[in-house]
Amino acid sequence: MSGQTWTPAPRKGIIPLHPLTFGMLLGKAFAALRHNPKVLFGFAVVIQLIVVVATAGVMGLVLFSTFSRLETVSPSSPDFEAVFAGTIAINLIAGLVVGLASVAFTAIMQGVVAAEVGYATVGVKATLRMLWRRMAPAFWRLAGFASLSVLALFGGLAIVAAVIAALIAAGLGGTPEMIGIVVLVVVLLALAAIPLTVWLSTKLLLVPSILVLERARFREAFVRSWRLTRGRFWVAFGVTFLISLIMGLAMQVVSIPTAMFSSFLGTVIAPTGSSEPSAVIAYVFALLAPQMLLLILQAITIVVQSTGGVLVYLDCRMRYEGLDQTLLSHVERRDLGVPEDQLGDPFAIDPARAVTSAPPPRQVPEHVMMSQGYGSPAYGGPPVAPIPFPGAAGPLPTSPAPTAFAPPPPPAPAPPAPPSAEDAAGWTAPGSTPPS
Repeated sequence: MSGQTWTPAPRKGIIPLHPLTFGMLLGKAFAALRHNPKVLFGFAVVIQLIVVVATAGVMGLVLFSTFSRLETVSPSSPDFEAVFAGTIAINLIAGLVVGLASVAFTAIMQGVVAAEVGYATVGVKATLRMLWRRMAPAFWRLAGFASLSVLALFGGLAIVAAVIAALIAAGLGGTPEMIGIVVLVVVLLALAAIPLTVWLSTKLLLVPSILVLERARFREAFVRSWRLTRGRFWVAFGVTFLISLIMGLAMQVVSIPTAMFSSFLGTVIAPTGSSEPSAVIAYVFALLAPQMLLLILQAITIVVQSTGGVLVYLDCRMRYEGLDQTLLSHVERRDLGVPEDQLGDPFAIDPARAVTSAPPPRQVPEHVMMSQGYGSPAYGGPPVAPIPFPGAAGPLPTSPAPTAFAPPPPPAPAPPAPPSAEDAAGWTAPGSTPPS
């Protein structure tokens, strides 16, 4: 059988396989949770529950043991100050360790979300086993990155606090002008720390996605995130900021009425402070119900925020490295029956397209390129030089349209068929007498 072979339409993923607009990035951040809710939502809730229970258990045990030891020492004892300082130090260290452990669990969730979005982009509904297998090689790097972020934040706060303490100590015995200068310096330091934190967190937003989907090393992930966000900084910041704002407002809208209702329900259950077991159980349940609701909302927030970061990563690679064409080819070959071991990893870096230290190419709107007679290189057109925006230095190119869009030449006429043997035997030259 000759002719073209029918190919089924590729399976639709959670995002269109082309560069995304700001609205798409913001809207599709909620799509991963709807695409695979059983895995993502269930896993996120379990992770959050483990973090809450482990944190409460460990900190409760440390607090109980240290302060019980402190109560055995008399305040008039010469060892009281040393024991008190050791108690505070132990609780601070325990709090830091527990905080880092909870951050590591959160990093697990970020890695699972990155793997899920990668699968969902090519139309695959992955199981938890598949997601874990994709995330597991990058687990320690994810935990290290999350812990490093927390330590950097605490380190910055410690430095600012030390500077503030030194300035305050220097200005306590000074004139009112000196105290005013100290207050001004403190305010300026606090204000300067905000944009610095926002800038660094946005520039390194893509690190978890790069660690999981590209299987990059620690330093490579930092460099890749720094380069890919060049030219897309405000888009990445806007998406993460709006998602955080939306989810924060949602948590406030739900938590405040729930807490008020829980307090009111507690007074209704035990108005006189009754110590009956049934009243105590009902009162504890009324207190725990809002906390469970907040835990669920926090799980959803982590999933949506992580999804937004992965979508920004995919958009940057589509714009600067042609990842959309790689994904389309991967989906088409898979739907044609190519075995999985021959498909390869669609998120692997192509050295010929990878963003280097040079600035990324200027993004030209599609209608500007087509109005000038140029095809789109991202969608099959011939490669052309970037066209400057209207108003930029230099005139717009006025060269004719590429010859690739010219109509094809008419086909050449087919040569005449040679005469058969019978026709050749009965042929006579013009003007001659045919044989009798």
